[in-house]
Amino acid sequence: MVLGAGAIAYLAACGWLGWQQARFLYLPFAELQTTPNQLNLSFETVELPIGTGDAAGTLHGWWLPNPNATQVLLYLHGNGGNISVNLAHAQRFYNMGFSVLLMDYRGYGQSSGPFPSETRLYEDAAAFWQYLTIEQGFSPEQIVVYGHSLGGAIAIELATQQPDMAALIVQSSFTSMREVIRSTWYEQIFPIDLLLNQIFDSIGRVSQLQMPVFYIHGDSDTTIPAEMSQQ
Repeated sequence: MVLGAGAIAYLAACGWLGWQQARFLYLPFAELQTTPNQLNLSFETVELPIGTGDAAGTLHGWWLPNPNATQVLLYLHGNGGNISVNLAHAQRFYNMGFSVLLMDYRGYGQSSGPFPSETRLYEDAAAFWQYLTIEQGFSPEQIVVYGHSLGGAIAIELATQQPDMAALIVQSSFTSMREVIRSTWYEQIFPIDLLLNQIFDSIGRVSQLQMPVFYIHGDSDTTIPAEMSQQ
């Protein structure tokens, strides 16, 4: 009887983990902590409709045009917060001479739509790219894509679709979500290979990259081992 109840509880936990894993991975924050105005940056608010039906939403972000720029940087942030917590870092690229597009994925910040998923994040990044090439008129050879942490995995996938981009910068990212989980307690308890549905297989995509790539990783990173960037 006890064993039967335990088995039911374990199966229920597995089902819940498979269903709710996105809630562990994506940590969006709605409130903007700062704006380009507060940093004395000239900017334009960007709003892009995306998706249909239950997946429909509007992507919100900031376009920071640099009058001296010949290249633009597409900034893809990580799994937590929103664009406002990344604005100071994006400003560094602006100060280096780039125009910068900083956008939130669906479910983050002021972007509306359903809770994030791997597929939707890839779709959102493709919409950001389309804005730069169609609305702003940049050629792929003028666009540098920067991705931090989870944004690095999104950037790598986008780069496989856009081989003519100028360059790719990947900071503090990971080889795959499977390998990240391998070092956690979940690995010891749950059949991760059966439950995982947010894959982010960056290591399986890097051989397809055709542009210059710059990997950055601090060797004191306790969340994502620097060895993953070395791989």
